[in-house]
Amino acid sequence: MKYVSTRGLRDLGGFSDVLLMGLAPDGGLAMPERIPTFGPDELEGLRGLEYSALAYAVMRPFIDDIPEADLRQMLRATYHPDVFHSAEITPLVRLGDSDLYLLELSNGPSLAFKDIAMQFLGHVFEYVLEWRGEHLNILGATSGDTGSAAEYAMLGKARVNVFMLSPHGRMSAFQQAQMFSIDEPNIFNITVDGVFDDCQDLVKEVNADAEFKARYTIGAVNSINWARVLAQAVYYFKAYFALNLPTGQTADFSVPSGNFGNVFAGYLAKRMGLPIGQLVVASNENDVLHEFFSTGVYHVRRAAQVAQTSSPSMDIGKASNFERYLYLVAGADGVQTRAWWDEVGGSRPVDLRDSGHWDAVKASGFVGGRSSHQDRLDTIRRADGEFGRLIDPHTADGLLVGERYARPGVPMVCLETALPAKFERTVEEAVNRIPPRPERFEGIEKLPRYFTVMDNDAAALKAFVVKKLEATLKAAP
Repeated sequence: MKYVSTRGLRDLGGFSDVLLMGLAPDGGLAMPERIPTFGPDELEGLRGLEYSALAYAVMRPFIDDIPEADLRQMLRATYHPDVFHSAEITPLVRLGDSDLYLLELSNGPSLAFKDIAMQFLGHVFEYVLEWRGEHLNILGATSGDTGSAAEYAMLGKARVNVFMLSPHGRMSAFQQAQMFSIDEPNIFNITVDGVFDDCQDLVKEVNADAEFKARYTIGAVNSINWARVLAQAVYYFKAYFALNLPTGQTADFSVPSGNFGNVFAGYLAKRMGLPIGQLVVASNENDVLHEFFSTGVYHVRRAAQVAQTSSPSMDIGKASNFERYLYLVAGADGVQTRAWWDEVGGSRPVDLRDSGHWDAVKASGFVGGRSSHQDRLDTIRRADGEFGRLIDPHTADGLLVGERYARPGVPMVCLETALPAKFERTVEEAVNRIPPRPERFEGIEKLPRYFTVMDNDAAALKAFVVKKLEATLKAAP
């Protein structure tokens, strides 16, 4: 399988090449040159596979440059009950006697859905770098959960350093403690004076400096990394088979969405042949995605326009993975995608209403909705009272909007994004009690913190990276 850029550059190489690449040289995102599909009989053959075997079946068509035995071993090590505290890895739970289901994705090391893909990245990075005799410096941005999931996955990885940017003061206390309590020689936390989009733009600006990127082997672990999207597609297959539907019957999915990577993985699964009907994009007050699927206009928000909400991991005004969606809507036309994204970069709205592409958007099955802080509190309270299920505010966004689009007789699978313990202040406001947390995280907020506060400045970020890498080289035996 060869990969191409969403902006037109051809032949980026194979899976291992784009794994380490981050952004493509033309600033686009890596996409496979084609999307393999499963027919009905092939889908039926996947039913009943345990998680790592299912992951192999779904991911193998996109990963043909790693020997089968090695890939299977990595997937078994990744999706192990000891890591995810469940033999099912991603259990599916029915809510009462309704057609609503909750897909548990938050049983991993950092208590967030990002672990599902990030744990795989930790193993495959280590494998590919060892095979090539190389090192990688990951530069990432997080609105909350990507950071801790990435850092937990890369702990002890001798060939990987992680430089993780986060918006100063905009994550929950638990999220901050998870990241900043890590004191490891290959982990560097940086808080930026701004919002998540500022952090993301800094990452892109550094990646755009081809000489710096090559000299310091800069890679990405954000959802722009194709391996993450691919790994996340697997749990859509797992959830669908857990519903025990006749092959061909559709199911709907509701996904709390900020950077569009999680829900795009569902669209990838749909394009591969999984019978998904609606993909419900649940937004908070930062509703750029809801606006697009409702009106046909994609209008990014500037940093000053991004609201600080009680579902902070979705406080995003420009969804990076949306470029992959536009690329597919355009019929894999990189020239058209670049033209659209140039409009986004110029702060002009992308308007598809009067274009031939709007029909493709409507046919893709996406719908959108938004919620408010009070909506989240009410939904957390109602889920607790009606279903005996305590959920976090992001999952509440997904459940609320998913219910709005629920269709009689069609299962609506709502993706859990984090355990409520990560956002205990909001959950306590809703149900008047502090949510339980795994014992290993008791008292985490009291641990020492290790991070650097930085201005929103790419030159300062580059200087910091160089300084830390030089110090690391001097300290090496």
